Amino acid sequence: MEIVMRTWFITGASRGFGALIAGEALAAGDNVVATARDPRTVIDTLGEHPRLLAVALDVNDEAQAFAAAGEAVKRFGRIDTLVNNAGFGLLGAVEESSAAEVERVFRTNVFGLLNVTRAVLPHMRRQRAGHVINISSLGGYGAYHGWGVYGATKFAVEGLSEALAQELAPLGIAVTVVEPGFFRTDFLDERSLVKTRAEIADYHETVGVMRSFAASANHAQPGDPAKLAKAFMTLANAEKKPLRLPLGSDAVARIEDKHAFVEGELAQWRALAVSTDHDDQAVA
Repeated sequence: MEIVMRTWFITGASRGFGALIAGEALAAGDNVVATARDPRTVIDTLGEHPRLLAVALDVNDEAQAFAAAGEAVKRFGRIDTLVNNAGFGLLGAVEESSAAEVERVFRTNVFGLLNVTRAVLPHMRRQRAGHVINISSLGGYGAYHGWGVYGATKFAVEGLSEALAQELAPLGIAVTVVEPGFFRTDFLDERSLVKTRAEIADYHETVGVMRSFAASANHAQPGDPAKLAKAFMTLANAEKKPLRLPLGSDAVARIEDKHAFVEGELAQWRALAVSTDHDDQAVA
């Protein structure tokens, strides 16, 4: 298949996954619109490049998202691949998570993603082509103690992506939700991970253990971020885009375990589950 030059629009592109994906796209000969709250941090990471446009974007600011998409189209004429990467984690029990902490993580991980998507989709619809890649998480497919609120933001991203895929397919636009496992990035550092201010002793054996794990696992995760960035190029080049793409052996194992659990529980409770239909609609 012939590969043509694309224009990528990547949020949170000054470090981590975003910067690595941007670097791979530039190396492949594509144009890249790399956004960050401070665009100078993008240049510090990626350097000056004729096919790189660093744009200021706080995904929480919808007007700024539309302005950034406009700058991208003005510079390169189109947006082919949107990577919604900006986000952060919240570690703590659901009960420990304050209203303000919950609102803040949803504002960035969900509402910010929606701001950027609404800003970019008019251009893709006009083209009748494009690919929206939403970065979820292994925790967006199977919940973990200690990551309930963060996982809920990623469960939301999963649901939004499924609906978007159905709505945009007739318009020639594909949607993929990527579910990384644990990768050796700065995600568990203080810049990307917030811990709830409250800690309740009753959760010591669950969330407390997870807090200890997060501290010990930082920069010892099994996933290789450079390989993830290369996987994004394979995804972008695929003729038929998947709706979901788990990345990392831990992500694959977790998904398989959840499927087995759901199938087993459904079989156990199937008779009760189908018994609630009207008699004229009952399923054997």
